[in-house]
Amino acid sequence: QVQLVESGGGLVQPGGSLRLSCAASGFTFRRYSMNWYRQTPGKERELVASIPGTGGTTNYAASVKGRFTISRDNAKNTVYLQMNSLKPEDTAVYYCNAWINGAHWGQGTQVTVSS
Repeated sequence: QVQLVESGGGLVQPGGSLRLSCAASGFTFRRYSMNWYRQTPGKERELVASIPGTGGTTNYAASVKGRFTISRDNAKNTVYLQMNSLKPEDTAVYYCNAWINGAHWGQGTQVTVSS
């Protein structure tokens, strides 16, 4: 079955950086686009970044464009989210996602940006 396992969250000061990882299994990873979403209490889950199966053109939410970079290593079945110049408003639980006969989600990883 599809499994997505995020890691790399934590507490960071404003202006700092974090790299999230999502290890995928149970499907042919290179065939599918991968996404990162985030969610804060009381708000809907927000799409942050997407990357096609074979890499190529990536897409970002306007709020993170120029600061976040999504990438993938198909040999390792892993997708990454490099987050730079972090702001307090980036604080959220970040989820890895794949749409394979429906939505599949990881358990989420907490990112807290605070001084």
